[in-house]
Amino acid sequence: MNRRDALRSLGALATLATVAPAGAREMHGVPLQTAQSADHLPRPIRFGGYQVITSEADRLTLTAVFDRLIPADEFGPSASQAGCLEFLDDQLAGDYGSGKALYLAQPLDPANEATIMGAPQFLSTPRERYSAGLKALQTYAIAVDGKAFHELSAERIDEVLTALEAGQLSLGADVNGQAFFELMLQNAREGYLADPIYGGNRDMAGWKMIGFPGARYDYRPYVDRRGEDLQLIPVSLIPQD
Repeated sequence: MNRRDALRSLGALATLATVAPAGAREMHGVPLQTAQSADHLPRPIRFGGYQVITSEADRLTLTAVFDRLIPADEFGPSASQAGCLEFLDDQLAGDYGSGKALYLAQPLDPANEATIMGAPQFLSTPRERYSAGLKALQTYAIAVDGKAFHELSAERIDEVLTALEAGQLSLGADVNGQAFFELMLQNAREGYLADPIYGGNRDMAGWKMIGFPGARYDYRPYVDRRGEDLQLIPVSLIPQD
């Protein structure tokens, strides 16, 4: 599973960039009328320890999974090194984790809903799904391999994740293994490519890898410069002094 290639392919959708000093002229003097109101400003991550993934066993299991989905190599750091666990924990502690945007009320016919929606539907929140899924992965590893999940070899972890992705490995009646794999993969990607203000994409490593110049106010100076290396340093939403 070459997940890093999947991430790098996103670079085709981004403006060409490098981490060299900026060489293109930028616009300054942003009109104050365009400023976001306080209730629409992005909420920075709350640092100071984990809020949801408080179990060390769960963190070790999730680190083992994320770092096989996005391993460290010559292109950049691994998912955990880039802050993807911190990103996910903060998301799970908020509206995403509580499923605020999801319809979670009964009645629900899982088979009927899955047919209509084209994917499994859940009454549990993302926070609950992670709690159950990580414990199920740990239970599986101990039962089958006789050791904790994070102690498995990289090759063995790949085997487990490949089987989960293909829907060929059962984590018990309460956990849809294939859907849980897809959830973890989605969140690992989000953490690696989201603005660093949310805790992941540390040092903008994900953006630098795919050549994305970040949250710039104005791209008008560059719209006609197709195929040109603009040498734009990525910019985050994190306020600069």
